[in-house]
Amino acid sequence: MHWRLWLAGYFLMQSVIVVGCFLLLRLPLPEPPQRYRLTEATLSAGGSNQAVRLPHLLSPSSDPDEPQLFTLSFRRPQTEQGIAWAVMVPRFISGIEIAVNGAVILDSRRDPTANRPDRNTPVIAPIPEVLLHDGTNQLTVLLHAWGPLTGFLDQVYAGPADELRPAYDKRAILFLALPIVFSAWQAILAVLLGVMWVKRRHEPAYGVLAVAMALGVAQAFVVTSPTGQSIYAGLNAVLLASSPLEAACVLAFVITFFGLKWPRYGWAVFLPGLAVAAMGIIGGPPLVRSIFLAFGPPTVLLVLVIVSIVLGHMAVARRDGIAALLGVAVTIVITFVVHDLLAALDVLADRRIQVSRLSYSVMLVAIGIGLTWRFAKALNEVDSFASRMLTLVREAEDKLRASLALEEERARAAALAAERNRLMRDLHDGLGGQLVSIVALSERGDWEGQRIGEAARGALKDLRLVIDAMDDIDGDLMLALGAWRERTAAQLRSHGLPLDWRVLTPQGMPVHPELRPWHVIQILRLLDEAVTNAVKHAKARRITISIETVGYAPDGERGRITIEDDGCGFAVDDHPAPGTPKLARGLTNMRRRAARCGAGLEVISGPGGTKVRLDLPREFPSAELADEFGLSSHRRPTRLTGPPRLPG
Repeated sequence: MHWRLWLAGYFLMQSVIVVGCFLLLRLPLPEPPQRYRLTEATLSAGGSNQAVRLPHLLSPSSDPDEPQLFTLSFRRPQTEQGIAWAVMVPRFISGIEIAVNGAVILDSRRDPTANRPDRNTPVIAPIPEVLLHDGTNQLTVLLHAWGPLTGFLDQVYAGPADELRPAYDKRAILFLALPIVFSAWQAILAVLLGVMWVKRRHEPAYGVLAVAMALGVAQAFVVTSPTGQSIYAGLNAVLLASSPLEAACVLAFVITFFGLKWPRYGWAVFLPGLAVAAMGIIGGPPLVRSIFLAFGPPTVLLVLVIVSIVLGHMAVARRDGIAALLGVAVTIVITFVVHDLLAALDVLADRRIQVSRLSYSVMLVAIGIGLTWRFAKALNEVDSFASRMLTLVREAEDKLRASLALEEERARAAALAAERNRLMRDLHDGLGGQLVSIVALSERGDWEGQRIGEAARGALKDLRLVIDAMDDIDGDLMLALGAWRERTAAQLRSHGLPLDWRVLTPQGMPVHPELRPWHVIQILRLLDEAVTNAVKHAKARRITISIETVGYAPDGERGRITIEDDGCGFAVDDHPAPGTPKLARGLTNMRRRAARCGAGLEVISGPGGTKVRLDLPREFPSAELADEFGLSSHRRPTRLTGPPRLPG
C-alpha cells in the first residue's frame, strides 16, 4: 500500500511538472512595440508571387536549394528624421539576407552561430540613414533553407533602434547568453567528472557522464557552419547529430549511478548516434541532417522515457530523493523535446521556438545538485565513520584495560587458590589428624574424656567448615550448602531429629561471581548457630530448611534461606546486656554475621516454634560490612520479633 501511495504521488508530481512546463512555454516572449511589426509580405519563388502573412513556414515541396524572397514595406515618418532605425527578426530557419531599398544591411550566413536551427537566435541590423526615405521604404528578406529543414520566417520589425533594442537584448540574453553560461557550466562539470573518474576508476558513472558533458560542450562551442565556408563543416554535422549519444550516455550514467545491472543488449542505445555520426563523416552535412531528423529525435525521446522510468522506479522503490529530483529534470526535458517536435511538425504553427537544448541545462542543474548531495552525504558518512571508529578504539582500549585487570585478578586469584589449597592440606593432614586422635582418646569412657571429646568434635566441625568454605565453588553457594547439609543431617541424626531439606525454586539460588570464602564462612556459621539453637534450646522435634530465589530477573533476584523448627520458642532481645544467656549472645552473633555479608536477617519466635530467615544480598560486598546496629546499604535491617521478655 505504501508503494502505491508513493507511485501516485510521483505521477502527480510529474503531471504538475508537465502542465507547468506547457504553461511556461505559452508565456509571451519579449516583442518590440506592435506598431513596428510587419506581417504582410509578398513571397517570390519559382517565377511567381503570392501574398503571405508572417510568421510563415515554407511549403515542404519548395526547393531547399533556391532562396525564397519576401518583399515588405514600411513607412518612416518625416518627424523621425535623424533617429537611428533598425530591422529586427526574432526567429528564422536557416539563414537570411536583409536589404533596405535594394542595399543589403545583414547577411546571417556570415555568423555561423546564427544559422543553427537549435538556436532561437534573433538578429538586428541598423539601417544607414542614407538608405531611408521619408514615407514608404522597401524591405526584402532572402530566406535560405538547408534541407531537409523547412524554411521559416518570423515577424519582421522595422522602427527606431531604441524601440527595438530592448526586446532584442532580452531575447539575446535568453537564447544566446544563457546557453553559453550553461555550456560553460557544463564544461566545468565535464572536467570535474573526468577528474573524479580518473581518481575513482571503479565508478564508471562519472566517466560516462563526463563524455556526455563533453559532447554537449563541443556542440555548443565549436564554431562551424553548414554552408561550407568553415573547414569544420563535417565536424559540425557530426556534433549537431550528437544528441542521441548524449542521451545514451545519460542513460548509462543513471544505471551505473544507482548501482543497477546494465542490460545485456544495453549498448544498442549508442548505435543510432554512432550511425548518424558515421554518415556525417562519410556523406557530409546534408546527409547527416536527413538521417538525424529520421533517427535522432525519436532515439532521444525513447532514451529519455527509459531514463524517466528508471528514475521513477528508484524514487518509488528506494524512496530516493536524488532519483525524484533527476526524474523531475528529465520530465522537463521530455516535455520540451515533445514541444520542439510538435513545432517542427507544424502542430504549433504559431510557435517555432526550440527549447529542448535550453532545457538540457535543467537536467545538468539537477545532476549537479544530485552529485553535490551525494558528495556531502559521503563526507557526512566519512565523519560518522571516523567518529564510530574513534568510539570503537576507545571501547577497545577500555576492554583491553579491563582484560588486563581481569588477567591480573585471575593471577591473584590463582595464587590465592594455590595458597588456600596448601593451607587446607596442612590443616587436614596436621591439625585435623591430631583432633581425630584426641577424639579417639576421649572416647575411652571417663567424664573428663567426654568433655575433651566434645570440645575436639566442635573444633573438628569448625575445621571442616573452614576447609569447605575455602573450597573454590565459582560463586555457587549451593555447592557449599550441599556439603553443609551432609554435616548438619549427621549432627541431627545423633540427636534423633530429622532434617527436612527443601529447594523451592528449580535453580536453587542465584550464582554470585563476587562470592568469597569469608562470605561462605559467615553464612555457614550463621546457619550452624540457628540449627544449634533449635537443637539445644528450642527442644524441637523437626527442623525444616528451605532454599529459594525471590524477586525477578534481571535486577531483582536474590537468595533466601529459611530455618524453621517446631520447638517451644524463646524471647528475643535486639540488644542484650552483658551477662545475658548464651542464646541471646548467639542471636547477636548471627545478626553481626549477616551484617558483614550485607544480608538481611529476620528471627520470629513464638510458642509454635522459631523461624530464622536469611535474605542474601543481590550482590555481596567486596569488604566486610559492620556497624553498631548491623545496618548496611547492601542489605535490609535485621529484625528480631517474638513475645515480650518475661521478668526474671
